[in-house]
Amino acid sequence: MSIKQEILNKIKEYNRIIIHGHTRPDGDCYGSQFGLKEIIKESFPNKEVYVVGEVSNYVSWIDSPDNISDDLFKGALAICVDCGNSERLADQRFKLADYVIKIDHHIPVDNYGDLQFVEEQKAACSQIIFELYDEFKDELKINLKAATALYTGIVTDTGRFRFDSVAPETFNVAAKLLSLGVDIADIDNKLSVESLDVLKFKGYVLSKFKMTEDGFAYVKITKEVVEKYGITMEDAANQVNLISTIPGYPVWALIIEYPAEIRVRLRSRGPDVDKLANKYGGGGHAKASGAKLSNWRQLPKFVKDANELVKEYKQSLN
Repeated sequence: MSIKQEILNKIKEYNRIIIHGHTRPDGDCYGSQFGLKEIIKESFPNKEVYVVGEVSNYVSWIDSPDNISDDLFKGALAICVDCGNSERLADQRFKLADYVIKIDHHIPVDNYGDLQFVEEQKAACSQIIFELYDEFKDELKINLKAATALYTGIVTDTGRFRFDSVAPETFNVAAKLLSLGVDIADIDNKLSVESLDVLKFKGYVLSKFKMTEDGFAYVKITKEVVEKYGITMEDAANQVNLISTIPGYPVWALIIEYPAEIRVRLRSRGPDVDKLANKYGGGGHAKASGAKLSNWRQLPKFVKDANELVKEYKQSLN
């Protein structure tokens, strides 16, 4: 029996299903959560299906998480999507569920859950969710809301189909979603609109970023800066690719001070950065990862390690 069949069987088995996502959810997290919820509800109208976790202002128009009590987890199926390590799940009550399924496309950090379905080569977790539906479309149903959520997840996690994770099947899935009535112009408009405060913050990033000798570009964002520009932490984090186009600087990062920790959004168009992220308490994809710093005193060491990574990569090309 395939893993996909096992997942479908578990969905059929449980009457209450709770779908989890990671902290600071992005478009793919939301797309996976709400796309899966809509598919299950459309296919099995009598089941209770909830989405739990944090709100994403960036894609809040998709839907909002449910606020549920602990007792609903008893005897429930928890499905955790788009999250490589259990520590990063926004709602840790998945541990209270009767059975836990992990569906993801990140490099695994820990193998949490009773059943893991991880396809690292997929461009987005939303793509995996649609392919799960597509394989069993004789038994499952999909609606426009699910299709819109899943397309949003794919388009955001691929940088609008620009990242090297995009494969022919990614476009095949997108085409099938379009055939279901997804309004790509409306989605693009919602994703592209930015406030004046965000535009001003972009100016700050472009004027304050630093570069190392061997090719690492980064910008340090304190919580005071975020407060000064009147934007959210999510708005700030979304600007990670502003410094992605500098020739000779294949690795870049946005380093943001949150209330409880300092988060590093690390990106690459050359060397793999996931191992560097692992070294600093994070992980993710080979070309897009996240890490943590305990305090700003760690920043020089992180910058040095990132610079060394780029240096070794450039030497390997010669």
